[in-house]
Amino acid sequence: MGATRTPRGKWIEEGLRALAAGGPEAVRIESLAQALGVTKGGFYGYFANRGALLTEMLDTWEREGTEGVIAQVETGGGDARAKLERLFAIAGGTEEEAVKGTAAELAIREWARRDEAVAQRLRRADNRRMEYLRSLFRAICSDEDDVEVRCLLTFSVRIGGYFIAADHGRHSRAEVMDLTTKWLLR
Repeated sequence: MGATRTPRGKWIEEGLRALAAGGPEAVRIESLAQALGVTKGGFYGYFANRGALLTEMLDTWEREGTEGVIAQVETGGGDARAKLERLFAIAGGTEEEAVKGTAAELAIREWARRDEAVAQRLRRADNRRMEYLRSLFRAICSDEDDVEVRCLLTFSVRIGGYFIAADHGRHSRAEVMDLTTKWLLR
């Protein structure tokens, strides 16, 4: 009986984990194989080289973090307000999911500062996310300026919220996030 091959998705998942932990420099075939408990020979059955893996990692991040989230929101049905609430719940997720997703997101944003091709992908993903937010907020708000502000605030809270270490007075962070959601949906 032959050895079981490590699935392609596991290499991509481990690559994204390494990226989140240490940036693109940390995505090394040898260390990924070690983390997966396999030899690096299986890597070359799926990928021509490290660059091919990095491309597929970005494809996966973009597909899952943009189109995948939008599809998940849309599948639940309901009006724009219900979709926004679902989107906020998905984006917030559990603490573990939020930290994991945000770590990869932030690593890609940092990478984009040094790599124009990654910056173009990031811009495309961000523009798609903003377009989707606009479509939802337009359904509950008729003022285009207000729509744009709500979109920017929503996006900023999702990406930047993890950099803020401030206390929230008598409120927990979860309470403040709930208040923020209510304010955005008013």
